[in-house]
Parts: sequence; structure tokens; C-alpha cells
Amino acid sequence: MSDTTGFWADPATAGAQLGRIGVWLGGLGRVSWAEGREAARRVEAAGYGALWISETPGGKEPFAHAGLLLGATERIPVATGIANIWVRDATAARDGAAALAEAHPGRFALGLGVSHQPVAAMRGYDYGKPLTAMKGYLDALDALPWNAPAPAQPVPLLLAALRPKMLGLSAERTAGAHPYFVPVEHTEIARATLGVGPLLAPEVSIVLERDERAARERARRFASLYLQLPNYTNNLRDLGYGDEDLEGGGSDRLIDAIVGWGDIDAVAARVKAHLDAGADHVCVQSVGASVDVAVAELEALAPALLSL
Repeated sequence: MSDTTGFWADPATAGAQLGRIGVWLGGLGRVSWAEGREAARRVEAAGYGALWISETPGGKEPFAHAGLLLGATERIPVATGIANIWVRDATAARDGAAALAEAHPGRFALGLGVSHQPVAAMRGYDYGKPLTAMKGYLDALDALPWNAPAPAQPVPLLLAALRPKMLGLSAERTAGAHPYFVPVEHTEIARATLGVGPLLAPEVSIVLERDERAARERARRFASLYLQLPNYTNNLRDLGYGDEDLEGGGSDRLIDAIVGWGDIDAVAARVKAHLDAGADHVCVQSVGASVDVAVAELEALAPALLSL
């Protein structure tokens, strides 16, 4: 039997494992294994520091999916962005993370999140106090001992966090925060809220497309999915975006703030802006396209992004 002392990585160790630039590729959960395996191998070959995968209703279960991806690649860490706390209890999440991290030292990171009210309701849960739910979940992560061999390297644990209280919890209880669907000004605020030390790993959406109309059309297809969810719209309202920005798939002002589009230099400049604003690790997501197109864009961007 082993306890979990030293099980979770400190921010510096987590940052070293994930690197500076990663890839957020949620679409892997909705394609065939053959396509997903090839995409993961291409992301790894391009040199990115980490591969982030999602958990969505009706998509691939992230711990099983991470295990497959880790087995199909050689060095790249796989991170959940995020594993939904309403889908499995804390012991199951800890045990899944431990099994993957023990088999693949330094290559699995556990991102946890409270998801959204409709997703919790779908499973019969009351979403009324998500911060309280996350606090209880973190308390329960180590409530039972781990009875198998411990991972050789500690496991990065991060929280999906947008607003001050969840950001504060991520700094207090985990290696740091993984904000999603945020503009550069949120990264500045998140860094100030976290303070010096905790890892800040925002998802940064991009479209490698010079044509303004085509780029915004792709970006709007992506944004329209998230502008239906209060967690994101409330955060954007905090940042000064109003009804006129949040309706109709998003105003040009909002789309341009959330999604960095343009040529390689323009996209790299957006990623750099998040790094300059205080991000330690940026998860770059090519949005509004198939997995194959997204990976091709990420391959084209890799030399510029990995030199930042």
C-alpha cells in the first residue's frame, strides 16, 4: 500500500512535463481510432509539448482514450482538458490517473472541471454550487490509499477555471489553472489572480486563414457552441462584452478577441500575446475544421510557435 504524498506535481514540475506550447485537439474524441492515432503521432512528430483531449457527452471516455494515445505515441504527454467531475467519482479519477502515470512516467496530466449545468443535469446532479462540488472532489481525491505501484514521476493536476474563486482554488489546491475560450485580457487577469508560481495553461483558439470573411466564418462556427453556455458568457460579461457581442455567434469584436486568425505570423503573435500576459503553457486549438485540417495547420505553425 502507498499513500499519495508527493503524488501530485508541484507547478514547476507540471510545467516541465507539459512544456511551453501544447495542442488542444478535442475533435480526437469524435473520430475513428485509426484517424485519431495518426493525428496524435503527427502532433508528436511536429514537436509539441503536450496533447490535450476533451470529455464531451457521447464522445470517447478520456482516461481510456488517453491510455490508447499514450500507447500509440512515444514521448508526448496527454492531458485531459477536462475530465468532468460529474461523470466519475474522485477515487476513480485518481486511480485512472495513477494507472496511466505509472505506465507512462511523466506523460499524463489530469485536468478536472465542473463542466456545465446541462451536462450535470443530464446525469441527475444539482449544479447549484459548482465551487463547493469541486472542493469536495479535491478532498476526496486522496481519501482512499493507492494500493498499486506509485507513478515514478508526480502527476500534474489542474482545474478548469475562469472566474476568481475557481482560479483561487486552482492556485491553492492544484498545480494551476486551465482556462478555456478566453481572450488575452483574461490571461492577464488570471495571472494576477493566481499570483506567481501556479501554472497557467489557457487554451488559445486559432484559424490559419488570411481571408477575413472565411476566418471569421470558421471561428464563429466554433464560438457559437460555447456562447450557449452561461459559464463562458458570464466570464465574457465580466470582461466587458455585452449582449451585442454574445448574440448571433459572436460579434466581430468578440470573435477577433477569442480566436487568433491570419497567417503564420499573425497566429504566432496571438499565442505570444498570451505568453506575454502570463501564460506558462499555451494549448493551441485550430478551430472550426476537421481533425485532419486542424493537424495540418498545427504542423505548419509548429516552427513558429515552438520558437516562442
